[in-house]
Amino acid sequence: MSIVKINVLNVPAEQREVLEKRFASRAGTVESSDGFEWFELLRPVEGTDDYLVYTRWRDEAAFQAWMEGPMKAAHQGAGDRPKPAASGSTVWSFEVVQQAAPKA
Repeated sequence: MSIVKINVLNVPAEQREVLEKRFASRAGTVESSDGFEWFELLRPVEGTDDYLVYTRWRDEAAFQAWMEGPMKAAHQGAGDRPKPAASGSTVWSFEVVQQAAPKA
């Protein structure tokens, strides 16, 4: 089954809009990456400043290929990159062992 990577981004309140705009204008290379299955940016509602960046992949190899290719290139860009909106980041990794979809 698939794997899930959740990037936990600690984003101060004054940087939330910046982060969301950056994700909205991202290049979209993840969507065309081999093995990519799903993406969601989750905004905290209460009790935390942590955004969750949820991605789902066919397998670990597909995720690593994206990390070493398109994602690495996008984050290395020119030296005039803006300051990160997040003050910290942690990646959680999971294997999907069960799943369900709405019944038709």
